[in-house]
Amino acid sequence: MSDIDVYKEWLGIPEGQRPPDHYTLLRLVQFEDNAEKIQSNYRKLNAHVRKYATGQYLKQSQDLLNEMAKAMLCLTDMDSKRDYDASLGRETTNDSGEPETALAFLVAQGAIKSSQVSEIERFADARGLSHRDAVIQMSLVDPVLATQAHAVELRMPFVDLNDMLPEDAALDRLPRQVVKRHACLPLFEDRGKMMVACVDEPTPELEDEIRMRYGMPMRGVLAVPRTIQQAIAKYYAQGMRDEAATDAPAANSNTQGKAKKADKSSPKAKPAKVASAQLSDEEKKQRQQISLIIICWALIGTTMGLHFSGAMGDSTVGLFGVAILVAGTVAGILKLTYWK
Repeated sequence: MSDIDVYKEWLGIPEGQRPPDHYTLLRLVQFEDNAEKIQSNYRKLNAHVRKYATGQYLKQSQDLLNEMAKAMLCLTDMDSKRDYDASLGRETTNDSGEPETALAFLVAQGAIKSSQVSEIERFADARGLSHRDAVIQMSLVDPVLATQAHAVELRMPFVDLNDMLPEDAALDRLPRQVVKRHACLPLFEDRGKMMVACVDEPTPELEDEIRMRYGMPMRGVLAVPRTIQQAIAKYYAQGMRDEAATDAPAANSNTQGKAKKADKSSPKAKPAKVASAQLSDEEKKQRQQISLIIICWALIGTTMGLHFSGAMGDSTVGLFGVAILVAGTVAGILKLTYWK
């Protein structure tokens, strides 16, 4: 990150290893195992760095935010954390002592009682629900904590998409129809894998889709379903990313080929209509207003010009008839080429 040492200036990390390891970056003690502490530090630092996410340091802040997100995801995923800690020289054991099921996690968190477990299991089995969805429908646990519990059971990292800044390059390569079909959101590349936020364990179909489009395997992270839908609405609004960026050159070539063919075979092609069809509703409204002003001036200008020139003599009806004819012609031209 050029011109400024953001680690030192923004996070207070002394000069030394650059980039710092995940624990130093998130201001944690070495080999911190408390996932809640890891996420708490991440949220605080995320909010702090976002203050610089404007002006000349926009790119540096975006890069640092994504770097911190990758560190948090690594340290809150048991398998990834074990491998990462081993790379730093930590001797690991197979017994973590952590809950392995969603309901065990919720009991350990004090969100539900042990006596409620059997009731929740019966409720879920009768309706074909996951334990996450069961405790939400039973109004026992809020969606965030329930999804965190589900992530523990699936051995997937949990992410809060309100703290995430997906990279445009990642978003551009997965079209809107795919993210809506799979209820997922691509985030960024991390250590040779594409991070994708999902509402549940990713299907083989989605994994194949990601591998094909990004040229790398995916790593699924779990997010609250509502936040994924909100993110899709934000980053994939109607008309946005309808096609993947990698498909754009081919699509443009086909369009250009058809346009050239139309030029040769049909001289009546009207490019102006194609261009205006791509306008937003606000732009169309503005063009209509401008068109009405032009038509009014055409009517007034013609009337005054003919009147002062005396071309129509004393014939008021003829004067206004010609003016209306001119204004109508102008309106027709505008409607075909400008007003849509």
